[in-house]
Amino acid sequence: MSNRKPYVREMNATWWTKHPFYRFYMLREATVLPLILFTLFVTFGLGALVKGADAWNTWLAFMASPIVIAINIVALAGSLFHAATFFSMMPQVMPIRIKGKPIEKKTIVLAQWAAVAAISLIVLIIV
Repeated sequence: MSNRKPYVREMNATWWTKHPFYRFYMLREATVLPLILFTLFVTFGLGALVKGADAWNTWLAFMASPIVIAINIVALAGSLFHAATFFSMMPQVMPIRIKGKPIEKKTIVLAQWAAVAAISLIVLIIV
């Protein structure tokens, strides 16, 4: 057994703030926080819908609050940011080939956005 002390590198709680890559990663992962609130709001809305007209109208009034509207706008922006970063890395994670030829990265990303637009349009028409 050796008498040497092992090297222990210091790591404080804010180590990630010094690297742009990690700051971007933490920002991307933090987009889940407003989405959690949005999900809770919608879940309570479903509960209010089941309880009756009075509960539903109370929930609608709550959703019309400026703070809730701001949280929902931040959640939408966060989810679009998350989708954009996910779509941009998708061609690197899963390169698609047709007849042995790779598809351009831009085509894959645009196809994903087109799918989002088509699904959103279908949901808008149904609702």
